[in-house]
Amino acid sequence: MGWLYVAPALLVYGAFLLYPLVRSVQFSFYDWDGLGVGTWAGLDNYREVLRDEGLRQAFGHAFVLMLFFAVLPLVIGTALAAILNRARVRGLGFFRTVVFLPQVVAMVVVAVSWRRIYAPDGTLNDVLGAIGLDGLARAWLGDYTLALPAVGLIGTWFETGLVTVLLLAGMGRIDTQLYEAARLDGAGPVRELLAITLPAIRGEIAVALTLTVIAALKTFDLVYVATKGGPGNQTSVPSYEVYHQAFELGRVGLACAIGVVLTAVIFLISFLITRVGDRSEP
Repeated sequence: MGWLYVAPALLVYGAFLLYPLVRSVQFSFYDWDGLGVGTWAGLDNYREVLRDEGLRQAFGHAFVLMLFFAVLPLVIGTALAAILNRARVRGLGFFRTVVFLPQVVAMVVVAVSWRRIYAPDGTLNDVLGAIGLDGLARAWLGDYTLALPAVGLIGTWFETGLVTVLLLAGMGRIDTQLYEAARLDGAGPVRELLAITLPAIRGEIAVALTLTVIAALKTFDLVYVATKGGPGNQTSVPSYEVYHQAFELGRVGLACAIGVVLTAVIFLISFLITRVGDRSEP
């Protein structure tokens, strides 16, 4: 009976996730343009993923984005959640809604808005000019050095609210008597955070890291709308390369190989985060 109950969900999962994944693995062993008859390529596509400098850079950019999508939001979100939880702010539900608001906005809308902010005549440069820092103004998404960090900061803004809300939920279930006992022993806010709060929300931290790391590695719409991988290939990421190789260059086999490698990387990192989180549980 149990299998009958889960059968509909398993059918949908198999049809729309497992089957396409299996077919992608199959196509990754072929040299195919998506229209004609493919020819067997063996592991050549995977060798090209490892050897091609542009594709290696794309994976490197994805790992850089992990810093902005996962690490920075975790640090900022932890600080915000700790302040809101400790202060017991009135209207906490309102603050949660405000910080979580970016999550309900489509990433395409976010990308268009931030592209306008970063434009040479955009809001950011106008603000810099208004405070006398005209020399810092530039075409942020067109700068070879700053384009990738600029895209990453969009991810930081987008993911911080999610992390804050997750950690606030975890902090809300901590017994307040633990804090009272710590204060009687002379512990300050930082000591409370390190000794009580962080150990108690290890599970929430693991969940937040898993979600944000996956978001960093599979981001496509943000890069596609904001920069299309440019300038040059300075903001290209694996998900964008899958689209570029398959639909613009007609190299479907190579695109599938990139997708399979990306899936394996995401699975490995998610598995490691989950394992570390499980081992940390008391």
